[in-house]
Amino acid sequence: MTKPVTALHFPPLEGLSEATEAYFDKCREKLGLVPNVLVAYAFDEAKLNAFTQMYNDLMLGDSVLSKLEREMIAVVVSSVNHCYYCLTAHGAAVRQLSGDPMFGEMMVMNYRAAKLDPRRKAMLDFAVKLTETPDKIEEADRRALRDAGFSEHDIWDIASVTAFFNMSNRIAAAVDMHPNDEYHAMAR
Repeated sequence: MTKPVTALHFPPLEGLSEATEAYFDKCREKLGLVPNVLVAYAFDEAKLNAFTQMYNDLMLGDSVLSKLEREMIAVVVSSVNHCYYCLTAHGAAVRQLSGDPMFGEMMVMNYRAAKLDPRRKAMLDFAVKLTETPDKIEEADRRALRDAGFSEHDIWDIASVTAFFNMSNRIAAAVDMHPNDEYHAMAR
């Protein structure tokens, strides 16, 4: 019996489109698994496609932000929001991309404990403020990012990744999304 990935009760996945099956096969090939977030969204392929398109654009598309930096934002936002799913999945990605399990744990627990350069610290401070108190973001916050070397486009990317993970964290919390067991042992 397959372990449920959320507390919601959808019928078992059947009759997925060829495109979705191909995407899941690509995940198995590259990651060794299909992330449970994709399985959770697969009850409605339109929602799955919207989610994956936005995710792929933000996390894998062209950006001055490295893949590691985008994953760091995902983890720090998820830490503020106490999102078990995203901390587990994206914590594994930070460990893998950084090659440093201790750094990955610092990002999960308290990014301020890590020895971050001023650029990355400014990026994560902005992500945390946007997560905790979005109504308090002001020009001084954007100026701090510019002073750290970020362009207008970079600031947009930081805000977009932050916003995406705030949304994802809330959905994961609402449906009690469970991470794949495999993430716990990755890159340790």
